[in-house]
Amino acid sequence: MKRLIKKFIPSFLLDWYHFSLAILGALLYRFPSREIKVVGVTGTNGKTTVVDLTAKILEKAGFKVASISSIKFKIISKEWPNTLKMTMPGRLKIQKFLRKAVNMGCQYAVIEVTSQGITQYRHKFIDFDVVVFTNLSPEHIESHGSFEKYKIAKGKLFQSLGNSKKSKKVSIVNLDDKNSDYFLNFQSDEKYGYGISNIQGNQNLKLVKAENYQILPNGIIFSVENTVFNLKLLGKFNISNSLAAISIALSQGINLENCKKALEKIKEIPGRMEEIIKEPFKVFVDYAHTPEALESAYKTLIDSNLDVSKPLSLEDAKLICILGSAGGGRDKWKREKLGEIADKFCRQIILTNEDPYDENPEEIIKQVESGIKNPELKVSKILDRREAIKKSLNLAKTGDVIIITGKGCEPWMCVANDKKVAWDDRRIVKEEFEKIKL
Repeated sequence: MKRLIKKFIPSFLLDWYHFSLAILGALLYRFPSREIKVVGVTGTNGKTTVVDLTAKILEKAGFKVASISSIKFKIISKEWPNTLKMTMPGRLKIQKFLRKAVNMGCQYAVIEVTSQGITQYRHKFIDFDVVVFTNLSPEHIESHGSFEKYKIAKGKLFQSLGNSKKSKKVSIVNLDDKNSDYFLNFQSDEKYGYGISNIQGNQNLKLVKAENYQILPNGIIFSVENTVFNLKLLGKFNISNSLAAISIALSQGINLENCKKALEKIKEIPGRMEEIIKEPFKVFVDYAHTPEALESAYKTLIDSNLDVSKPLSLEDAKLICILGSAGGGRDKWKREKLGEIADKFCRQIILTNEDPYDENPEEIIKQVESGIKNPELKVSKILDRREAIKKSLNLAKTGDVIIITGKGCEPWMCVANDKKVAWDDRRIVKEEFEKIKL
């Protein structure tokens, strides 16, 4: 039904429809964002992790916090999974959530803000206190029309800060991203820039820089203004995610020591480079579904020298990689690219179903396979995702590393005719691993 509406109704009428719902939600729930501090996090990758890290810091500092991410909804101690199959809820749902957070006494709400959510006015009539840009790489290009339009959609969150009725409005930008200047140009009362590389600031930009960083087999270490952070999260990208959360905290008057205490307690982010099996081989589940995120995930497992006695080189890294590609007519351009990246980093590849929607899953797999050029690489095509996971577990030997990407902890697999199949890569791994042990 939704697809038919989009097909036959002119875009300007759809815009009015979305806008009308946005103002209706705000009126119905009495503009709740005016009574709570709201942090909006946008970008291609890292949004969910930044939301989670930020919420943990704010809670550690003594605040009552609500949050929305692609993983879950949370209000203080009550949390429930996000089963909407959309990161950012619809206009009425998000206003209702904010009203509930206000009524329960929350001082902060931290929410993921997506480009598609922005184009549908889900961010409208939410007065943001802080907006954050994590990074930008091609995604949703077919729905937006071009990368430039995708970037502009993200920028509308920063543009909305100028219309916010809050007394102090803060923008926070990842300076390591080549698009940082675009997001820094929007008006705000305070601007923060964070990064790992040789970043530079000015009198109008407060710098939050990671120094002396180390990527370890079981975590990351870095320092910010002589405060050393020793975190259990894997990968260089999680230094960036941590810096974003630290920048948010600093903008709210929370000191680095409180940030350190909160972040060092976090063991993992669900479905984000989450280690499911430790012995005799390792199994990781990660949400990576863009070329940049996939490459970062593979590099992390290699660079983190999982055998602590020596760093793993590409030649002796035993990565068994399970991947597919989301269907539904979305971002077909990236499928071959995902195959190319797997070809570069993986010892064995198992191509499987992911979220085909109404597309032919076999055709999707063929398009991913087209990027795999190495004739010596062992490639399997197994449409049944459970069977693919089962095969990887049977293939793995002591010291091997399996990485399953694309879905993370998503609770559904979306197939034809708008049907959803209950799913969780992590649960399937555990179930199949138990069968092997028997």
